Amino acid sequence: MLKKRSITLAGHATSLALEPAFWAVIDRAAAEEGLALAALIARIDEDREPDQPLSSACRVWALARVQAGS
Repeated sequence: MLKKRSITLAGHATSLALEPAFWAVIDRAAAEEGLALAALIARIDEDREPDQPLSSACRVWALARVQAGS
């Protein structure tokens, strides 16, 4: 089941729906790095490919973080 959250990116409100397992990785990473959730999502957004959906970029980012052991 997807969990939707509202965030502001570059001054625009948007919503992002991910599975709870991905949110858990992203929330933990934000806390460990001392970042607000929106700041971490903004960083993922800046690094993604132009044609890649943000939700997909977040999932790939979270998977890579887990695989790296972080």
